[in-house]
Amino acid sequence: MAQAEKKGGLLRKSSASKKPLKEKVVLMYDEIFTTEDPSKCNPRFWEELFLMKVNLEYLEGKLESLDGEELMKIKDNINCLFQRCIRALGEEHPIRVVNALQTLCALIRGVHQKNKSTSGFDIINMLMGFDKAEMCMKNLMESLDSLLCAEGSESLKSLCLKLLLCLVTVTDNISQNTILEYVMINSIFEAILQSVNPYIVKLSIIDDEATLNGMGLVVAQALSEYNRQYRDKEEEHQSGFFSALTNMVGSMFIADADEKISVQTNEAILLALYEAVHLNRNFITVLAQSHPEIGLVTMPVSPVPTTPVTPLGTTPPSSDVISTVELPLDADVQTSNLLITFLKYSSIVMQDTKDEHRLHSGKLCLIILTCIAEDQYANAFLHDDNMNFRVNLHRMPMRHRKKAADKNLPCRPLVCAVLDLMVEFIITHMMKEFPMDLYVRCIQIVHKLLCYQKKCRVRLHYTWRELWSALINLLKFLMSNETVLLAKHNIFTLALMVVNLFNMFITYGDTFLPTPSSYDELYYEIIRMHQSFDNLYSMVLRLSTNAGQWKEPASKVTHALVNIRAIINHFNPKIESYAAVNHISQLSEEQVLEVVRSNYDTLTLKLQDGLDQYERYSEQHKEAAFFKELVRSISINVRRNLAFNTLSQEALLKEFSTIS
Repeated sequence: MAQAEKKGGLLRKSSASKKPLKEKVVLMYDEIFTTEDPSKCNPRFWEELFLMKVNLEYLEGKLESLDGEELMKIKDNINCLFQRCIRALGEEHPIRVVNALQTLCALIRGVHQKNKSTSGFDIINMLMGFDKAEMCMKNLMESLDSLLCAEGSESLKSLCLKLLLCLVTVTDNISQNTILEYVMINSIFEAILQSVNPYIVKLSIIDDEATLNGMGLVVAQALSEYNRQYRDKEEEHQSGFFSALTNMVGSMFIADADEKISVQTNEAILLALYEAVHLNRNFITVLAQSHPEIGLVTMPVSPVPTTPVTPLGTTPPSSDVISTVELPLDADVQTSNLLITFLKYSSIVMQDTKDEHRLHSGKLCLIILTCIAEDQYANAFLHDDNMNFRVNLHRMPMRHRKKAADKNLPCRPLVCAVLDLMVEFIITHMMKEFPMDLYVRCIQIVHKLLCYQKKCRVRLHYTWRELWSALINLLKFLMSNETVLLAKHNIFTLALMVVNLFNMFITYGDTFLPTPSSYDELYYEIIRMHQSFDNLYSMVLRLSTNAGQWKEPASKVTHALVNIRAIINHFNPKIESYAAVNHISQLSEEQVLEVVRSNYDTLTLKLQDGLDQYERYSEQHKEAAFFKELVRSISINVRRNLAFNTLSQEALLKEFSTIS
C-alpha cells in the first residue's frame, strides 16, 4: 500500500497520479476563509471544528497569505471563529478547550502579522469587532481565570498562560497594544499567582509567605538553570582540545576562547526579579532564604537562618515572612540562596557587554543590586556576620591571573561577594567600547554599601586593597584614554565618583574599616600611587582653567582632590627624609607605614560635606527609555519563541483520553 505523507495540511500519497487530499480540519478552515457562513450548510460545523486536531501551521499561514482587502471580506467569519473559541473554553470536554486555546493563539498571531504597520485597534476589529470587543475580552479573561484556578491539567494551564503571553506581546511596543488594556481591566492576578508563572504584575501588596517563596523559587530555578548551562559549557570548553592548545602557547588566545562560551540570557525572568525587589519590600527576605545548593527543584525553600538586627529608624518587612531554619549538618553541603544564585548569574552576563542582550542583562543586574544596596533590611543581612557563604563568582579569563580554586574560597558575609563582583567588573571592562553607564552604576553600588557601613559602624573584614587598586587603575585608564573617551563621555563624572570614594575612606574610614592598620594601608596605597593622583590633578587643572565644555566638571574633580593631595604632600617629604637619614634607597611597606603612623598628628584635612549622601534610585524619567526598549526586546523574543505546538497534541490527547 502506498505510504502517506503529511505536509501543510495535505495528505499526499506517494503515487503521482493521485491528487493530494486535504485533512478535514483544513477543509473546514477553507470554509471559514470564504464570505459565506460555514454553519449555514452544516449546523454542527462549530461543534465538529473543535473536536478536530488544530493545524496551527496551516491556519497561521492562511491568514498571512491574505492581503488586507481579502481579510476584511472574511472579517465576519474571523469574528465568529474568535467568539466560538471563547464559547468553547467553557465546554466540559477538555479536547474542545485545548483546541479552542490553540486556535485563539493562531488567530492572534496570524492577524498580528497582517497588522504590523497599523494600529492595535485594527487587530481588535479584525479579531472580534469593535462593538463586541469589551464583552468578548471579558468572557475570555473570565474563562482563563476559571481554567487557571481549577484543579486540573498543568498542560492546560500552561497553554492558558501561553495565550496570555500571546495577547500581551501582540505588538512590539506594549504602549500601543490596546488588547493589553482589556487584559488589565479584567484582572486575573490571583489566578496567575496560583500558576507556575514568573510574569507578575501586581507585586507591591503581597505579604503571603507561600506566594513570595513561590515567586522566589521560580526566579531561582530559571537563573540556576542558566548558571548550570554556562558551567557545563565552560567545563566542556576547558577539557577540550582548545584548552590544551592554549595551555601550550601560554593562554595567548584565552579571551577569544571565552567568547565562544555563550548561553542565551533570560531578560524576562530578570525583569520579574527586578519588579519584585523594586516594588515589594517583603520580597527582600526571600533573597536570603537558605537552602542546600543541591536540586532547587526538589529541595524545599527555607527561611533565613537568623533574623538580622534592623538598624535604628528602619522598619523590617512583614514579620510573618521571617522565621528560623536549621541548616544541613553535613559540612560538605554548601548552603545557597536566591541572592547567591543571582550574583553568580550577574558574574556571567556582565563578562561580555559587547552583546546587546548581555548589555541589557548586565545593566538590569546592576539596577537590581542598586535597589538592594539602598534597602536597610537587605543591608542588614548582607553584612550579617552570622550569615556567611562561599560564593563562587565566574571570573573573566585573563592572562595575568590564574583561576581561583573553588575550595579555597572563604565563607564571608554576602556583601563581600557583591564587592567582589563590583571589583571584577571594574578591572575587566577598561576597553575601547567603554561601558560608562555600567561603570557609574557599579561605583554607585559600592558607595551606597559604604554609606550603610559608615551609618551603622559595620567593620567589614574585606580585602579593601583590591578595591583601592581597581579604582586607581580605573583613574589611570581614564587619563590614558582622555581624548578618545571625552569624544563620547563625560569622564569627569566617573572620576569624581571614584575620588569621592577615596574621600569617603579618608574621612570616615576609622568608623568602618576593620582595624587601625587598614586605615594605615589606605594611606600607604595613596602615597604609593601618588603619581596617578598627581597626573589626574594636572589633567583636571588644565581643563578647568580653559574655557570649554569640561571646565565645570573638571573643576569639581580639582576640588575633590584636596585631601588626597594634602596626604601626598604631607607624607612624601617625611618619607624621603626618613630614607635619607637612615641611608635607605628604597623603603619597605612596613617602613613607610611606620612613617605614616608617626605623622598623623601633624596632618591637616578639610571636612568635605555630602560624602555619605546619595540620590536614591528612581525608575521614572531616568530609566524609562531603557525599560521601554527592554520590554520591547522581551516582547519580540517571547513572541518569536512562543511555540504553541511544543505542547504535544499527542500528550494532551493522552491526558484527556476520554470524552464523556
